[in-house]
Amino acid sequence: MKNTKTAFSILFLLVLGGFLFIWLEKELAFREELEQRTLPTGLHPIVEEKRDLLVAQAAEIGIDILITDGYRSPEEQDGLHSQGRSSSGSIVTYAEAGESYHNYGLAIDYALRLDDGSVVWDIERDGNGNGESDWFEVAAIGKNLGFDWGGDWQRFKDYPHLEMTFGLSIRELQQGWRPEDKME
Repeated sequence: MKNTKTAFSILFLLVLGGFLFIWLEKELAFREELEQRTLPTGLHPIVEEKRDLLVAQAAEIGIDILITDGYRSPEEQDGLHSQGRSSSGSIVTYAEAGESYHNYGLAIDYALRLDDGSVVWDIERDGNGNGESDWFEVAAIGKNLGFDWGGDWQRFKDYPHLEMTFGLSIRELQQGWRPEDKME
């Protein structure tokens, strides 16, 4: 009797384990398919529109900016993340693939463009001569357009970075949530 109960218990656990394995395999395949299907390949339309307004409004006050980055593929993000770690260069991001708003088309980076066409990341430069830092003037324009600015972050100041989260966390974006394409 005891051997029969043990055999049934083992058989039950094997069958249950098999069902769990099949379910987990299907769940992982579904999540991978969902991720592949819903990951953007460019900037969100609203972010794209606000990026263009940022460039135009900065130009109106005599500041020429260059958008140095926008949407980043997971491969590009991992390449940047490896800088200063497993490849040469300085650390420029702490976010791996899927952990940056750039990966969801919701962030841009900017720099100041000089008259000779060169680009600088000088946060103290006052090229338009109004007594204010051009960098901070551009950040203020961005914030007025609805961007969050990386220069306001407490832990890691990312001065070139502007993002629109639409109230979504990175975790929610990783789970497949996406912002609407139109403002209300």
